Amino acid sequence: MEDLPEALSAEIVARITRTSDLNSLSLVSKWLYTNEAYQRSTLCVGCGLCPAREALTSLCSRFPNLWKVEIDYSGWTSDCKKLVSFRLISAPEITSSGLLTVAVGCKKLSTLHIINCDKLESKEWLEYLGWNGSLEELVLKKCNEINQYDDLLKFGPGWMRLHKFDFETKFRYWCRDNFDPLYNAHNPSRYDFCCENLKDLRLARFGTGTEVGLRFLLGKCKALEKLFLGYVDGLNDNDMIALSQSCSNLRSISLRLTVQFYDFSSRTAFTDDSLEALANSCPLLEAVELTFYGVSTAYRSEIGFTQRGLVVLLQSCPIRFLVLNGAYFFNDDGMKALSTAQCLNT
Repeated sequence: MEDLPEALSAEIVARITRTSDLNSLSLVSKWLYTNEAYQRSTLCVGCGLCPAREALTSLCSRFPNLWKVEIDYSGWTSDCKKLVSFRLISAPEITSSGLLTVAVGCKKLSTLHIINCDKLESKEWLEYLGWNGSLEELVLKKCNEINQYDDLLKFGPGWMRLHKFDFETKFRYWCRDNFDPLYNAHNPSRYDFCCENLKDLRLARFGTGTEVGLRFLLGKCKALEKLFLGYVDGLNDNDMIALSQSCSNLRSISLRLTVQFYDFSSRTAFTDDSLEALANSCPLLEAVELTFYGVSTAYRSEIGFTQRGLVVLLQSCPIRFLVLNGAYFFNDDGMKALSTAQCLNT
């Protein structure tokens, strides 16, 4: 067949429809192997693609004209006894039952990232991992069906084992998702559990109510070294003071703030009281980022911090890295203070 015109040989290969026959044909010669691969437009494979990324890259390289690939996971089991890290990103068809299968089967799972998955309505998987799992790192980002109240509280004793937690919603909501319907001010034990091993905490783009929600973490993480708070509505100086008093090991803090409403006025969430608390209680703090979004140069008073408060922090802690974005309160006098900071590198 190697002597046949290319168009004729392609027509012959195209008339063979059975996959088994095509596979057999590709074994006859190197020419047929290449020609058959070039003609193949659809492909069905089983669940043996491991690792999946490299396997799919290899398939696309061998079959350059593929327009449809079907992966059949029937009969697949999640009994992955050695699996320690699992990342699920933009998987809109994955449901809670699928995650529960992974949670039950992967006993050594220590890292779980779930990003942009919107069908996780039931949280049995999260409860199972909290009570029976060994997670040390949990990242939940842009998943609409996971809320900060009843859902994350189901993680229960799992908080005690976590070293890193990252929670972010898809959008930042005003006055939404900031009320815990089961909260009882006379019996706050619902939020009374331990997370003393948490070292890295990132919270972004959601609202939290008074004494409820994920704000409870800020006063409980005694081992915390790195904190990121990005556009979390509802926080105030009391939260930062509680954090400072509990987290003497804090080394890095990143605050991304926007204007909120407090007592009939508009300003960012924290004031100099928060900076003073950090200065007095966090002697290891060496990296600080302060970003202010949506603040106009004409309304600098909307920034809760002042230059004096920032200078006090710089003089009290061994700050090596400082990032200021939209800090309109900072002027030449502040730059002079920076020049005297003994530890500042960047």
